[in-house]
Amino acid sequence: MPRGDKSAYTDKQKRQAQHIEESYEERGVREKEAERRAWATVNKESGGGKKSGSGRKNHPKK
Repeated sequence: MPRGDKSAYTDKQKRQAQHIEESYEERGVREKEAERRAWATVNKESGGGKKSGSGRKNHPKK
């Protein structure tokens, strides 16, 4: 997947990023920077794009 391709994200993640981006822009952040921050926030909260549920559990290190 090339950088910047948002096809791997769920509709919910895309809506969240849009809402966060608009909020930054209202506070005077430039459009590109607002978009970057919004996607960084979505990635931080959700761990990135679509993930399958089965087998994604974090196992403790031995």
